[in-house]
Amino acid sequence: MLGLLGVVMFAMTFPMTRLAVGDVSAPQMSPEFVTAARAALAGLLSIGYLRWVGARVPELQHWRPLAVCALGTVVGFPLCIALALREVESMHAAVVTGIIPLGTAVVGALTLRQRPSAGFWACALAGCALVMSFAAWKGGGRLAAADGWLLLAVLSTSIAYVAGARVSGVIPAQQVICWVVVGSLPLTLPATVWWWPVDTSPSLAAWGGLLYVSLFSMWLGFFAWYGGLAMGGIVRVSQVQLIQPFLALLFGVPILGERLDPMTVAFSLAVIAVVFVSRRMAVGQPAGR
Repeated sequence: MLGLLGVVMFAMTFPMTRLAVGDVSAPQMSPEFVTAARAALAGLLSIGYLRWVGARVPELQHWRPLAVCALGTVVGFPLCIALALREVESMHAAVVTGIIPLGTAVVGALTLRQRPSAGFWACALAGCALVMSFAAWKGGGRLAAADGWLLLAVLSTSIAYVAGARVSGVIPAQQVICWVVVGSLPLTLPATVWWWPVDTSPSLAAWGGLLYVSLFSMWLGFFAWYGGLAMGGIVRVSQVQLIQPFLALLFGVPILGERLDPMTVAFSLAVIAVVFVSRRMAVGQPAGR
């Protein structure tokens, strides 16, 4: 149940980010401001949490993977999806980023120098082909700049997840995201002030979207997700993440009034199926062992 709660929180990220940044016809907050502000608020809250639990400051050698995690979690993923969601609907983003679990597995295999089976790589190629075909279909036969941002978001968060997972072996999992956003405060706090929307008047809904992605997408969602993984095991609980893209599609209907068409559902289910199959393909041990 904790794993499912975390997935529900993460699935709301796309429609809530769309609320915060608006679209090209009615822009709200800038993508840069949303990216900085969500991490800054999460960082300030994390200071209180870390003091409350009496957390020890990570050792020097652990700050490198934490920095890599920050580049993907604090900067790469939120900035890329915010830029993309100015141009495309949240449903579009949900389908393209549905391959994040597969991207994370690929990055993990390459980082650990593992030897995945041919079936695994076939699934990886099939997943890429699916999201590229979907993006081309939505773009009338061509890829839009927003699709490039979404693919960069997939790469950023895949690298960040692997870096965070490696350091969570020595730092309590719930504290990893806290140290990531606290360590980013020297960057995110000045950036929040710099990009504060003084020349525009964002709507109340936009501020609500920003508050959501700050509290839940950037912070509390990780508490529920990591807590579920710790209690139920990574292999079993991580399967719940398969439904995240589909939940994101469903949330786009009541929150943004987007229309759920059959082809979008079909592509989303196909991506979920490919990720599901890939998780059952053999991944060998690192070469030389």
